[in-house]
Amino acid sequence: MALVLIGPPTAGKTSVGEVVAKRLGRPFIDVDQVVEQATGRSVAQLFTEWGEAGFRAVESAAAARALASADAVVSLGGGAVMQQAVRDRLAGHEVVWLDVEPSEAALRASARPGQRPLLGDNPAERIVSLIEERRPTYAGVATLRLDTTFLSKSEVAGEVVSLTTQPPVVFATDHPYPAYVGHGSIARLAPLIASANRVGILASSALSHVAERVSDEVVASGAEPYMIEVPVGEAAKTATVVTSCWNQLAEWGFTRTDLIIGVGGGATTDMAGFVAASYLRGVDWLAISTSVLGMVDAAIGGKTGIDIPQGKNLVGAFHEPRAVLADLGTLTRLPLREVRSGLAEAIKEGFTDDAAIVDLVEASPGETLDVNSARLAQIITHAVRVKAGVVAGDLREKTSGETVGRERLNYGHTLGHAIEAHEKFQMRHGEAIAIGCVFAAEVAHRLLGLPQEIVDRHRAVFSSIGLPVSYSGASWDDLRTLMSRDKKTRGTSLRMVLLRELGDVVVVKDPPEEVLAESFEALAQTSPQG
Repeated sequence: MALVLIGPPTAGKTSVGEVVAKRLGRPFIDVDQVVEQATGRSVAQLFTEWGEAGFRAVESAAAARALASADAVVSLGGGAVMQQAVRDRLAGHEVVWLDVEPSEAALRASARPGQRPLLGDNPAERIVSLIEERRPTYAGVATLRLDTTFLSKSEVAGEVVSLTTQPPVVFATDHPYPAYVGHGSIARLAPLIASANRVGILASSALSHVAERVSDEVVASGAEPYMIEVPVGEAAKTATVVTSCWNQLAEWGFTRTDLIIGVGGGATTDMAGFVAASYLRGVDWLAISTSVLGMVDAAIGGKTGIDIPQGKNLVGAFHEPRAVLADLGTLTRLPLREVRSGLAEAIKEGFTDDAAIVDLVEASPGETLDVNSARLAQIITHAVRVKAGVVAGDLREKTSGETVGRERLNYGHTLGHAIEAHEKFQMRHGEAIAIGCVFAAEVAHRLLGLPQEIVDRHRAVFSSIGLPVSYSGASWDDLRTLMSRDKKTRGTSLRMVLLRELGDVVVVKDPPEEVLAESFEALAQTSPQG
């Protein structure tokens, strides 16, 4: 597909496009230049001699030829997308909307009077009205938006190259949706919500800096943002908080054509998704994940839910988001303990599905914990791909008997969730899951012959990044009772996800109680590490 630059006059489409094409090694086509070469006249002359309608007809034909060059970087004139024929041809292409603040655009236009025929004798005033007039159209055809106001040409080109070389991971469920992983992926937001009138943004005060950026993107899309502050972390996942959100949305008059955005870690997006699934029996929503845990697990699979005192995620719904934006730039303020917690879910998928994840962590645990490292970005992307493949085959976890579908994602969760409940959710999710994975490996070693070296590898990998691999904070009887209440239990049967070998996953129904107790004893006796 072509990489197409659109946007108002003065946004820098031609100058940025030339740099982008050079960096990507692709041909550059400026449609205005093509028109001028074909007619032997400048754009200004064409407007004078042929009028706007005459110019647009030639421009449309030139745009059609340019967009047929699938490997090209194409710069369209500011008004080209106002033609339906041009908009139709943009389908399937990567369309980058280079935006600019109206005040800055006015300054740029005033500095070069007479260069843009549509701006007339008062370019500063006219360009402001053009930007507002065309904004909904830009939002409707773009695939991402970049505000160029405070960036140099080189910086804008760098952002374009970075964002357009990060293909989404597509979750091919009943209602397919993309997950964008990379630095700056929030730039994808405005085009994704262009059809909404009102957007409810659910975020905690700790993420006000991200919520403000999201609000700016909502405004840029032409929608109206409504902020709802929610508690931090797991405290947001309660019926009380959900009811408060419902009431607020109803007071604002939200309808099914409006949209919800959850901004935060896995707990916030779990709750926001459930609000969206339940309000008016379902409205669209997006997840903007700001934690490693959310990016690799909680925000991406279409599961939503809240906790009740009897257990974690016992109330919820399957409700796919319109998209997931995993902007790695939002991780810079994430505490190290939260980075570790999120990585537990990724490492879990390394043992069950993609051994490359385990290899990446083992090769450099320190770099793995660096939120700015390429290694962490690789690990997150691998984990998202694993989950996309699993969820596409079994969105609603309908497997039964020995069949393993989405249940494979529950590896380590049988004991992990019980520990979380016993600790009243004060222990980080990933910490509990790391312990739960070691427990599952101990059970599999005794029951299925999982090699001891793989059990040892569990302990080594989790502990290498500072995660716990033992637990003695509760009696086995208490934890066994909590395991029976977990949502993975079917009827009175306990189902455990276990490994026969690395990547060889099975579901075992009602594992022998003596094996469970013995495995927990081994877990409790292990010296804490990390």
